[in-house]
Amino acid sequence: MTRALKGSGFLGLAVMMAVGLHQFVIVAGGSAVPPWMIGGHAHLGVLSILAIVMGFAVPALGVTGTTRTAVTGLFIAGQWGIPGIVWLGEGFGLTFLMPTGFLWGGALIVSMLIMFYYSVTQPSDAAGGGSASFAPGDD
Repeated sequence: MTRALKGSGFLGLAVMMAVGLHQFVIVAGGSAVPPWMIGGHAHLGVLSILAIVMGFAVPALGVTGTTRTAVTGLFIAGQWGIPGIVWLGEGFGLTFLMPTGFLWGGALIVSMLIMFYYSVTQPSDAAGGGSASFAPGDD
């Protein structure tokens, strides 16, 4: 499952970069980039980076079984749903889809709350949470 998160993250970054290049072409042609394109681009970039981080955090916190599947599925749905709804709703005029933004946002929130729970209920020595075996330098 963490492969899905990491893969979705890297794919999202590639798509975000392609959209960024398209925005550059628009600007180079003397036009303004539509705000909906900028918003979707920014959200996909941030959520894709977070998907990669989640790909490491899920196993580090010991999230397993159906909870792991739920966290992964909910996060990926939100990662693509939020920018997708902006692009489809505003960019392509499918405004009737805009209310589904609450669904995609809710999926992200539930995923984060599950990770919050795992992060505060793990023993302090789990997943690198214990003290270091050396004293860090005072740089």
